[in-house]
Formats: sequence, C-alpha cells, structure tokens
Amino acid sequence: MPWNSTDYPDSFNNLDTPVRKKAIEIANALLRDGTEDGRAIEIVTEKAREYVGGDVKQEIYKVLKHSDGWQLQKDSGTNAISVAATKQELLDKAKPYVNEHNGVLKIYQEDGSLQDTMYDYD
Repeated sequence: MPWNSTDYPDSFNNLDTPVRKKAIEIANALLRDGTEDGRAIEIVTEKAREYVGGDVKQEIYKVLKHSDGWQLQKDSGTNAISVAATKQELLDKAKPYVNEHNGVLKIYQEDGSLQDTMYDYD
C-alpha cells in the first residue's frame, strides 16, 4: 500500500518532516518495485536521513530507444551500459542496476519525451 504525508508507518513518526517525506518517497518507490512493506521500512530510514543530510550523490541513468531496441546509459555518458530488444526487458535489468548504484532512473518514450522517473528521491 503506498504511503503519503498523513498515512505512513508508525516508525516514521519520530523522523523530522523532511526526512519523513523522503522516507515516504523512497518506500513508495520500493513498494512499486515489489519490495515487501516491512523490508521497505527497514531500508528507507537511513537512506532518507543520508539524502536529506546531503551525504548522497545520485547518478542519473536513462532508458532510451536504441537501434537494437532499448539502452541504459548514464546521463553523463554516451555508451550503453546495457541493450535489450524490448523496453520491458531492459527495465527488468535497469531497475536493480540503478538501485544498486543509488541512482535515479529516467525512462523515455520512443519519441524521446520523458515517460517516468524512478528512484527519484528529491
């Protein structure tokens, strides 16, 4: 169940407001990707504190159309990190990769317009 600023886990009660807001955002991203509620709560508190405290630097990754299907690349780079025939196949690889690298994933449509942003903790 996604959380919001009025409906969130009891363990978020003692967090400062900016940290709590960030924890809710991170937890919702994890839930969207299939993480169980309890595990999401364990993960997010420290990550939210780090982010609000300014200790986290996030690389931006992009999912873009490619001549051979779809590609994952760093925003600051030009070479593909991974290429897949379908967008879904690439997303299945990209989401864990970006999460492990503490990044932000920007997903683009075939026409180049931004479709979605995931792991966006700001």
